[in-house]
Amino acid sequence: MDKKDPFGFDMSVSSAKKKNPRGRRGMSGASETSTRVCDHEGCEEAGKFRAPKSPEQMDDYLWFCQQHAREYNLKWNFFDGTSEAELMAQMDQDRVWERPTKPFKRSEEQRAWARLGVDDPHQVLGANATQNPGRNKGGSTRRLPPTERRAIEILDAKDSMSKPQIRKQYKALIKVLHPDMNGGDRSQEEQLNEVVWAWDQVKASKHFREKD
Repeated sequence: MDKKDPFGFDMSVSSAKKKNPRGRRGMSGASETSTRVCDHEGCEEAGKFRAPKSPEQMDDYLWFCQQHAREYNLKWNFFDGTSEAELMAQMDQDRVWERPTKPFKRSEEQRAWARLGVDDPHQVLGANATQNPGRNKGGSTRRLPPTERRAIEILDAKDSMSKPQIRKQYKALIKVLHPDMNGGDRSQEEQLNEVVWAWDQVKASKHFREKD
């Protein structure tokens, strides 16, 4: 079979090797076709063993004789000059082959729950979210919407309480969390906002008695 294509180009493998010759390597790693002289200062031996110049120049090589290649390799430190923080960051990347797992995109419903501080909708049911203890078990006496169930949990109330009773719980929490009651300390402001949100849900609800 003619290895030349109809347009006159030589497509044979041997032709490609002639144009782009690559040094053959023996079992020891030496380049058998290298004609370089050892890059070690004062050495006149043949440079048949290559080594990267630096961690920043991994594709650029120095060529040594076997003895000086061994000496160079013993002194080689890929992380030379790397800080401890950079080293730890590199180790973290290596654990996942430099391809960290990306989080799944949240749906609109998941983002809505997240705004209420709930990562999983089952959390609104408490520790027994995946269990079915039966009717009226675990202190629950009525079925409430998830937002209202979450609200009474935030207020540390019970679903059997009336609105005035829950309001007392709300006021007690406000006194504990409000910056004005804590010398201007705003470290609990996020929790305070949750408590205010929770009372708004209960106040607007039709599932709680208006009077004791």
